[in-house]
Amino acid sequence: MAYNRYQYETSPRKLKPEYEPIKRTYPKKSTARSTKKKQRTKTKINQAKIISYVAIVFVALFVISYRYAMIDKTYSNLKEKKTELGVIEKETAQLEANIESNLKLTTIQQEAQEKLGMQKRSPEQTVLVTLPKTDYVETSSEQIKKNEKKSNWFMEIVNKIVDTLK
Repeated sequence: MAYNRYQYETSPRKLKPEYEPIKRTYPKKSTARSTKKKQRTKTKINQAKIISYVAIVFVALFVISYRYAMIDKTYSNLKEKKTELGVIEKETAQLEANIESNLKLTTIQQEAQEKLGMQKRSPEQTVLVTLPKTDYVETSSEQIKKNEKKSNWFMEIVNKIVDTLK
């Protein structure tokens, strides 16, 4: 029953070595300078990134503010045009009212009598004309035929030549 003395989950004790290992010291290389240069380049790169980010943000804010300025300008132009439209519509309404008032028959008669000295016609001034019941109007198709004959003189000559050859 030797296995009764064994304890599970225990680790053995570490023994100290009987000798000490020799630590060799090598001369240090100039790594300090290279690390400083690396740190400087890293800081320069970080600063360049930060400056570029700030520049990008500045440009974005400038574009946004410019866009809002343009929107404001177009909105003010729109307001001005609407006010001009209102003024023009009022003027047209007034002009239409003036035209309607001047087109009344009584105002036309008054202006004709006062300014131009016109009077209503008397029965002596009327002359009756009697026309015969026949129609003397020529149709437009006859006129077109006459014009066609005048305009196609070359075709008439060609037709006469063809008729003589037959």
